[in-house]
Amino acid sequence: IIDGEPRLDLPYVEDVKAEVDMNVVMLGSGSFIEVQGTAEGAPYSRTELDALLALAEKGIAEIIEVQRALLQTPPARRG
Repeated sequence: IIDGEPRLDLPYVEDVKAEVDMNVVMLGSGSFIEVQGTAEGAPYSRTELDALLALAEKGIAEIIEVQRALLQTPPARRG
């Protein structure tokens, strides 16, 4: 969260200003492996937590979609 707005995958210059630092790891099935959220300045609400989790789920789903597409692409021939 920066300036009250949930954000995803921040570059370092923004990450150091974040009000909440959250790490989320999920499986392709949607199950959580890890959820770690730290308030860097002030506590965050359940509503903000839910928004961050929804944003993380969306971002992870996009990554998984790209990974699956790449795995279906045959490797380039060598030689």
